[in-house]
Formats: sequence, C-alpha cells, structure tokens
Amino acid sequence: MNAKTTEMSPANVFDPRIPAPEDCITRLLIDRRGRETPEKVFSLFPDGSNWTYRQLRDAVVQTALGLQQLGVKQGDYVLVWMPNGSDAVRAIFAANYLGAVAVPVNIAYRGRLLEHVIRNSQAKIMVVHADLQDRLADIDCSALTQAVVLGGDSQSHKSLKMHSAAALSPAPSALAPLERPIAPWDTQMVIYTSGTTGPSKGVLTSYIHLHTAGIASFSYLTPDDRYLINLPLFHVGGMGVMNYILILGASAALVESFQTAKFWHVVRETKSTSTTLLGVMATFLVKQPPEDTDRGHGLKSVIMVPLAEDTKEFSKRFGCDVFTVFNMTEISSPLFDGPNPGPLTSCGKPQKGVDVRLVDENDCEVAPGQVGEMILRTDKPWAMNHGYLGNPEATARAWRNGWFHTGDAFRTDEHGNYFFVDRMKDAIRRRGENISSFEVEMEVCAHPAVKEAAAVAVPSEHGEDEVLVAISLAPGAELDPADLIGFLIPRMAHFMVPRYVRVVDLLPRTPTQKVEKHLIRSEGIVPGTFDRVKAGINVKRDRIGEKKSA
Repeated sequence: MNAKTTEMSPANVFDPRIPAPEDCITRLLIDRRGRETPEKVFSLFPDGSNWTYRQLRDAVVQTALGLQQLGVKQGDYVLVWMPNGSDAVRAIFAANYLGAVAVPVNIAYRGRLLEHVIRNSQAKIMVVHADLQDRLADIDCSALTQAVVLGGDSQSHKSLKMHSAAALSPAPSALAPLERPIAPWDTQMVIYTSGTTGPSKGVLTSYIHLHTAGIASFSYLTPDDRYLINLPLFHVGGMGVMNYILILGASAALVESFQTAKFWHVVRETKSTSTTLLGVMATFLVKQPPEDTDRGHGLKSVIMVPLAEDTKEFSKRFGCDVFTVFNMTEISSPLFDGPNPGPLTSCGKPQKGVDVRLVDENDCEVAPGQVGEMILRTDKPWAMNHGYLGNPEATARAWRNGWFHTGDAFRTDEHGNYFFVDRMKDAIRRRGENISSFEVEMEVCAHPAVKEAAAVAVPSEHGEDEVLVAISLAPGAELDPADLIGFLIPRMAHFMVPRYVRVVDLLPRTPTQKVEKHLIRSEGIVPGTFDRVKAGINVKRDRIGEKKSA
C-alpha cells in the first residue's frame, strides 16, 4: 500500500487541513532553510562536529547526487543502516531529497531479523556503516544489489557491489529533475516497528504523517530551541524529532544514546533546551543524589513517557516543565498533556481533531471506567500511517472498521485522562526498545535442544520489562540455560536477549493448542528460573564507529 499519484498538483489543493508542501516536504524545507537561515546551526553531532543549515543543504544535495548516480529514482526504497551521526542524517534526507523513501534500520539487527527487513523493503541499495557490513555476509540479501560503506573501508561481498564512501561524495553536478513534484501524501519513510504476531512490520509514513506528529508532540517549541535527541534515528522518537527540527527551523543536538551519569553534562555542553525522557530515563535521573548543580543548565522542558515520576517534584528539582504524550510509530501523538500534566501514569487527553474510542474485541464501546483497546481516527487525511509495507493482511487487521487499532489496553478517569493498562499483544518493552516475542521465540527455537518456546514480559526492577523465555526441550536433550544465552547473543539484538530462562516439560495450551502466555506471565519468575544477570552474563550493545584497540 502506498500513496497514489494523481494529476492534481499539491499546489492546487485547497483543503486547509493539508500542510503546504514547503512546510512539510524535506526537499523544499532543506532548500528553504538553506536560503533563509544559512548560518544558523541545524545540528550538533556525536563526534563533536556541527552543521549549519547551509552545510546541511550542501551535504544532502551532494549525497543525493551520489545516490542518483547509483541509480536511485523517485519512489525507490533506500535502506540506511547507520548509528546516530551526520552520515545517517544526510543519507536519510538525501533519499527524501530525490523523492525516494528512506528506510532506517536498527543497528542491533542481525541474522533472520535483518534478512526479513531487507526482503520486506525490496530495496536495491543500502547505506551501511563499515562496522555492520560483516552481518550481510551470510544472509539472503533479496533484491539488494549494492551497498555504500561509510565510516571505514568497504569489504567484498558474494552478491553485492560494495562502494566506498566516495560514491556519496561525487564532483558537483546538476541533479536530474524529479519525475513529478513530491506531494505531502507521498511516503517519506518506512520505519520498522516490532512484530507481535509475526515479523517486524514496516510502517508507511507520509510527509503529512510526520509533520502532524511533530506538531502534536512539540507545539511548545520555538525556532530558538535546541532539542537533545538521545534516541536512535531508526526510531520515530529519533528521526521523527530530527524531521520536526527541520520543519520548525530549530536546532538539534544528536547524541549516541542516553547515559544517566553524563546526561546533565551533555545538556550543558550542547546548550539544549528540551529533550525526551523515555521509559526509565526520568527515574534514573531522579534516583541520582541531589546536587547543587541540578538547576545549573538550560533545559526548559522535557517530554516524559510514561509519566512515571512526580512532575511537580521533577520540575522543582530540575527547573523544567514536564509534558507527556502517547504515541506509536503508526500514529501521530493523539494524547498529550502539559506543561506539568495531571495524575501520575496518565498519558494525557485527546488532541483536537482526533477521535478516540475504547472498545472490546468486537469494536463495541466499553462502559466508562472499563478497560478496552484504544482505537483511533483523525479528521486530517494522511495524518497517520497508510499501512504496512508488503503486508496487506496486517494493514487490514489494524485498520478494520475504519479505525486504527493500537493493540493497547487503556482506561479513562472522570476527568477524561487516559491511562495505559497493558499490551493486548505480546510485545515486550525493555530499555526503550519494543521487542517482538515472536522474533525472540524464533531464535530460541533455532537451538537444536529446544522444542518450543514462549517469550513474555516480566517486571524489571528498573521499570518497563525484562524478557523471560519458557522452553521445553527436544526428546532426550539437555541444555544449560547459560549455553542457550551464549547461543543467542551473536544471533540477536542485545536488547532482545532474554534475562530469564525457565525449562518446563510442556508449555500450557488452550484446547485449540494456542500457548497460554498469560499463565506463564502470571507465574513469572518461579524457583529454579535461570537469571543471566545473577549468573554474571551481561549483554551490552555494540559501540558502532568506535576505534577498536589492537
């Protein structure tokens, strides 16, 4: 499912709900900012460098020329597999500058999950960091035919033509013209979100979608703000913010990741005025010992998701306003509250132009105070996703009866606040990452001693979830859980590796032979459950781009 081309030019659309092309389309915005505010700083980067808006335009246009010379055309999909940094930004925006679709990829992906994303995207070209290219060696690269390697030397590949970084730094030349004007409803990006009943799905996001999400989340920002982006650019919480900084004409400070001990130092060094605190980030900051410098910074506001800390105490201690939103990759921040929002754990109230219902399994409204699945629709065309790439079945399920089904259970109070209750699906959220239980189970079951597996969320002492996997063994097989963890580490993203392993004779099942995960989840960590942390097995994320010692 993709945006359809019509004979009507975007300039001839008079619907006031549709943003003007020059306010939402990457190509037009980059040209406009480079023309209007060329010397204003667009972004600081993790390596200490920075770009003005003029330098952003120069880098994007040159990169776009390189991609075009490699055969990228309007409407093509371009995989970008890079850590946070200027190379990721220029590659993503360059694809959009050509009217192509940028497909940022999680740098933790490997093996079967990486293979799925490449196959699903049907992209013919990838921009990849040198430290990641080894993971392409033993997988099916599907339609992919070439890759540009940045951040180091390129290696040979059995089926891909590998280009050095010079391919994206060609000599100045005129870009070939677009086949047609880029429209606000065209697909801007495909952002992969975790699968729950199947592999990860590629969310089709239009220019209008990301424009709407930005305004809904950051209406309090001004062009004078600098937003600290501590989330990865392959998440909507990272690239979506960077995209809105361009829309607003503000400034960003892009860092590799959130680090509690360095957070306030980074805020001061980058002169950031706002940021997102996702998951346990706010809790980690609150648990740090109070210091005289707690207010010695320029941070004026934070978005706290979820609303897990006393906002008044947080504001009093750190001297900044707190906002909260509820969002998913597929939607556009339908709930919002702040500054200094209502009751603890609230996700906010519905935004103007958004219809919200809580329903049962038949899409019938539940009574006030009861728990139901949140479903949504908006009065603006293209303001939410327009499907899942190459997955019409999942698109139909999500959009049944004309409403988008979030798969999340909510309740409301008498004041109209919405409260997240639980996931109605089997996704797990750990350290800010959504994890597909299906994908964990697939990798666990790849071990020859494992007959079947069920992955569930169990509470973490830090908030959010930890991953517990219950397994039954093949007849006659024996397995040390530590050996299973060792088997999984090179096959999985670091955040997906289970912390807990339970070995059971049989997984509990319904009469129709579906695994009753709720029973495993409710039993939780029983005596005899293996805990890899207590066993001294700590799994850390790869540091992409760092110099390695000899």
